[in-house]
Amino acid sequence: MSANAHIPLDRVRNIGIMAHIDAGKTTTTERILFYTGVELRMGEVEDGSATMDWMVQEKERGITITAAATTCFWKDHRINIIDTPGHVDFTVEVERSVRVLDGAVAVFDAVRGVQSQTETVWRQADRYAVPRICFINKMDRVGADYRHSVAAIKDRLQAQPVPIQLPVGGEASFSGVLDLVEMKQVIWGFDALGSQYRVEDIPGDRLEEARAARENIFDHVAEWDEEVERKYLEGESISADELRRAIRAATLSLKAFPVVCGAARQNVGVQPLLDAINAYLPSPLDVDYGQAKVVGTPGATVPVRADAEGPTLALAFKVVSDAEFGHLTYLRVYSGRLRTHDVLDNANRGKSEPIERILRMHANMREELDECEAGHIAAVVGLKYTKTGDTLCAVDGPIVVLDAIDIPEPVVHASIGPRADEDQERLSSALDELALEDPSFEVRRDTDSGQTLISGMGELHLEIKVDRLRKEFNVDPYVGQPVVAYRETIRSVAQQESRFVRTLGQGQYGHVVIEVEPGPRGSGIQFESKIANNLIPDVYIPSVRRGIEEAALSGFISGYEVTDVCVRLVDGSYHDGDSSELAFKVAGSMAFKDAIRQADPVMLEPVMLIEVSTPDEHTGFVIGDLSSRRGKVSGMVALGATQVVSAEVPLASLFGYATELRSRTQGRATFSMKFGFYSPVPSHVAEEVLAKAQGRR
Repeated sequence: MSANAHIPLDRVRNIGIMAHIDAGKTTTTERILFYTGVELRMGEVEDGSATMDWMVQEKERGITITAAATTCFWKDHRINIIDTPGHVDFTVEVERSVRVLDGAVAVFDAVRGVQSQTETVWRQADRYAVPRICFINKMDRVGADYRHSVAAIKDRLQAQPVPIQLPVGGEASFSGVLDLVEMKQVIWGFDALGSQYRVEDIPGDRLEEARAARENIFDHVAEWDEEVERKYLEGESISADELRRAIRAATLSLKAFPVVCGAARQNVGVQPLLDAINAYLPSPLDVDYGQAKVVGTPGATVPVRADAEGPTLALAFKVVSDAEFGHLTYLRVYSGRLRTHDVLDNANRGKSEPIERILRMHANMREELDECEAGHIAAVVGLKYTKTGDTLCAVDGPIVVLDAIDIPEPVVHASIGPRADEDQERLSSALDELALEDPSFEVRRDTDSGQTLISGMGELHLEIKVDRLRKEFNVDPYVGQPVVAYRETIRSVAQQESRFVRTLGQGQYGHVVIEVEPGPRGSGIQFESKIANNLIPDVYIPSVRRGIEEAALSGFISGYEVTDVCVRLVDGSYHDGDSSELAFKVAGSMAFKDAIRQADPVMLEPVMLIEVSTPDEHTGFVIGDLSSRRGKVSGMVALGATQVVSAEVPLASLFGYATELRSRTQGRATFSMKFGFYSPVPSHVAEEVLAKAQGRR
């Protein structure tokens, strides 16, 4: 089918491929591109030829770093795919991709089942109510266990998996699947590329097992289709099409997650996965996109519908630097059409943005388009002000904003600077470009030390950024050792009154009384005004809030940012002639700093949730080593001769852990981690941190 052919929206699928690192996401995507005719040869992660891993750093490391988009066609359906990273350091790539997807394929390693990052991406998909298909990959591997993987989805993800296939053979003998919907056996192995497969009757010795498994499907999906439910209860036969309809309804309702299996590396099971994507994942017409908020009218909303004839509405979910075009902005179009030379309103920034060119992306390759209509994804050239999470809408329609994208807080930072003074401007410009692309990568200047600090999600995250500075921007900076991004909070309640008064020159007067108390974990700084009787005019209250938020950037104990504090403005006064926004901003800042000192401040450190897979003989070392790093073991699961150890470990204790683990286990143990929560730092550790910080200054 031509890439420019018009496909009705009910046959469009916007999907993501997501999973834990090394579960086989990119390999599965490469097979999809081959079987759908997009690629003439299969790319491989191992030899750096994977189309979707196009960055130099991805080819060198054999991992996915940035989400890549592409389009393919399968049986009269258009499938827009985003292949996402599995490493926790690049979780924002998953977050912003999931935000604009309609459906997803969750890939699982058949040996390891549900892993830590699998849980993370699954919860991200839950948050955005994204229907999913589960693909149990690597069924050819030693230790592959289909039933265990299905059980793990139910137990660890608290989801309802519904197997619609059973494997034929196992481990080295895995050769195909039993299709429980059509009640057929599908076998591969007739050509090296897996393009040929045979559909045949299910052998007699497995027929009873297949019938029982098909009954299990009815138990979970029949209620979602009245006709299927009636036939099921009355014992009538149900056709494959009717069963597919019921599975689809249950999948779209998030009450069931169809499970299929295969071995992408061995070219087995990918074509039925494509069939399942078409059959069970939603089109843009199936998705409730909720409401968009009308700018300037509190409480007013408009429904968002996938309608190509409606007013143009799009969400920017990714911005990348491009050698040819400057910046490419990836947009998901929810309503209307994008056309070249259109001018749109950026509702978040109050700016007009002209669209110079529209591109359909295939990893880092591109195809120019005249327009892109609702339900599709495209990259556009010409946007100067738009950042990740911004809403673009038609200038002649209502100015509305869509829900933003959640950006995780960086947990590691390092100092950075040019080796030569003449490189300062180039370094600053390059860092700005990287920060624009990746909202989880922050650049700031430390006012105390004068250093430039870069912050990210982990050591690898910062390492990749520095590598890109050298290879893409030709800047070779010096970089300090990564250090933990600590925080501060309070453990008690305090009230503080502050006045800012200046009588010389132009008078200044600001007077506030605030109360502070500990807030919920992860809540940041919450501000509430309880001012009554116009004691402080409304015009000055936002200034008080700004003063508090700016003061929170530097804590009382260590200078680290203050978080998880509820602040209430309860009293104050103003002066008709001398009061100003500046005066109330300063008064708010002073009050907050003094209140924090009185409220039993404490340092917080990021605690990571870590999973270590280790052979039995190294389990003792792994547990002992985690304990020596102030870790708390929270669980242990046996998978054959492998133990999976789960623990909560402070990030400060994990620098260099990968090298140590490989060395002590002869490279046989692996680990993954994700951010868990901030926790109070023990007093003796806090003293060490403060001493080191003072030494650096």
